Amino acid sequence: MFKSVLVANRGEIACRVFRTAKRMGLRTIAVYSEADADALHVREADEAVLIGPAAARESYLDGAKVLAAAKATGAEAIHPGYGFLSENADFAEAVSAAGLIWIGPDPASIRAMGLKDAAKELMIQAGVPVTPGYQGADQSEATLTAEAARIGYPVLIKAVAGGGGKGMKRVDDPTDFAAGLASAKREGAAAFGDDRVLIERYITRPRHIEVQVFGDRHGDVVHLYERDCSLQRRHQKVIEEAPAPGMSEAVRAAVTGAAIKAAKAVNYVGAGTIEFIADASDGLKADGIWFMEMNTRLQVEHPVTESVTGVDLVEWQFRVAAGEPLPLKQDQIQLNGWAMEARLYAEDPANGFLPSIGRLEHFVMPDGIRVDTGVEQGGEVSQFYDPMIAKLIVHEDTREAAAARLAEAAGEVEVWPVKANAGFLKRCLDHPRFVAGDVDTGFIAAEDAALQPHPSEEATLAALTLIAEAAADAVEVRADRFSPWGGQPGLSYGARLNASSQTTVWAQIDGQGVSAAVTPVETGWRGRLGELAHVGFDQVQAGDRLFGYQAVDDGFVLFVDGEARRVTPYRAAVGSGAGAVSDGSLRAPMPGKIVATPVKAGDTVSKGQPVVVLEAMKMEHALTAPFDGMVESVATLGDQVVEAAVLAVVKAD
Repeated sequence: MFKSVLVANRGEIACRVFRTAKRMGLRTIAVYSEADADALHVREADEAVLIGPAAARESYLDGAKVLAAAKATGAEAIHPGYGFLSENADFAEAVSAAGLIWIGPDPASIRAMGLKDAAKELMIQAGVPVTPGYQGADQSEATLTAEAARIGYPVLIKAVAGGGGKGMKRVDDPTDFAAGLASAKREGAAAFGDDRVLIERYITRPRHIEVQVFGDRHGDVVHLYERDCSLQRRHQKVIEEAPAPGMSEAVRAAVTGAAIKAAKAVNYVGAGTIEFIADASDGLKADGIWFMEMNTRLQVEHPVTESVTGVDLVEWQFRVAAGEPLPLKQDQIQLNGWAMEARLYAEDPANGFLPSIGRLEHFVMPDGIRVDTGVEQGGEVSQFYDPMIAKLIVHEDTREAAAARLAEAAGEVEVWPVKANAGFLKRCLDHPRFVAGDVDTGFIAAEDAALQPHPSEEATLAALTLIAEAAADAVEVRADRFSPWGGQPGLSYGARLNASSQTTVWAQIDGQGVSAAVTPVETGWRGRLGELAHVGFDQVQAGDRLFGYQAVDDGFVLFVDGEARRVTPYRAAVGSGAGAVSDGSLRAPMPGKIVATPVKAGDTVSKGQPVVVLEAMKMEHALTAPFDGMVESVATLGDQVVEAAVLAVVKAD
């Protein structure tokens, strides 16, 4: 076994690999960009090397700099994590050529499975069922348009080198094909340096089933059962679980058998995932599951497999890379219970899931479960990298118990002022359809209304309790007397108390005016609001529940079911503020680069029509016309813009 390992990655996965490495007594080496100088993975490593500026292409994607860091520190092996260089065959070759151990599959296997079109052809030859589609060399728009018509709409356009939902566009109507193709090509070129695409039939009720496989250099390949990753948003996984709900032993045997066949077709060594698309319109059936792609690396969702099998997949990676045989034979790998993982993203579900960046002034994760993260309180969520900030993982005896525990954990998340999707995750996990196992990749879109945040009476009670408590030591807030409060403009929050008679408390919660009755009682709360603000963080009780509380400028924040509720003084109704589109100004929701301008100044546009496309945090965001009108101005293609910059102005008809 080698004695030291450099992790050519950052954040959560780097911390995860270091955890196993340290348990095995290995020296750990981190690399970092200028943006990550104070990152958690840097501090957790035994040694760390700066490899370049914030932009990934100048740091984490620069293989020469990574190799130089390995040489300078005496690293014996390199673990690539996932993303960045993890599926770069040229880098894998360079690592081996430098005399280092590559903790991953052979470059030939990476190349064989790296391009979706070639991989599908290889699987057809190996007898693995594949999704009907087109993966030809002719990439002309005319040919691709004709092939889409032959396959039949809806179709899925996918970058051949893609992954993580990037370069993937669903098209339902032929008139939208050209725009979808152009966007997929742009994303593919930007993310992977390859704008080629393939086209697949879009399964109208798809489930995403994948199988964890592992091979060694002694000719053995095993599977560690399946995972279900159907709960997705914009083709990015949100909640994963193992095993897959509704999976019979017969279907499991078919899909794991196909996965083993696929891995052996490329002489696979190390950890890999064979991904399948399943038609869920009539339950899981052996003849209704098709090969989609192979990920020649460790997956983000690997902890659920670890939970149900009791296997440390990173340790297996180390041992196989060192030439050892697989620690277990197929009949020794058993399923135990049910595991679920939720991806906590720095994003705003109430604002189209736009990524959120900034300093994590308050960051509290739930106790009693596995949490994999690469950030901590006081850390920074950067615009330069993926917005996932943590993974919440639970393991219980049954699926119902796992869903309930993960929902509870998501509700305990506290993040401020960066926006996070914890409340959204909890609503997904609590949804009756999810609890029943009735999921497919369209679940989130179909249940959008039910998954949006809803006002919590308990949160209102907790907020007004704090305010009333600040005004007097002995008051009780009655939860049955809430009402919208239209008081006088300019009034601050507070309580009017008349010694023994009932009175009113008022405030604004997330901009909404609320009020409640208060009644004096014999015993008061634990302390005045000012005292709580002095210590910075505490909890407040409302009824039988405790809520996290954080004092901030001009008010405080309550953490309720994964949501951060901002409580401020009551004010008269205000305008829509910066970033509003009421005047026709389209503003950048975050820093980024202008990658498309579908219209030009003087063009007439309809409400909802794309006006400018911003690329940020590795995804494209289309800003659309707020109403029918004429474009007065639009940003220049290629411009780098800051948050809130005006990208276009539309004048109403």
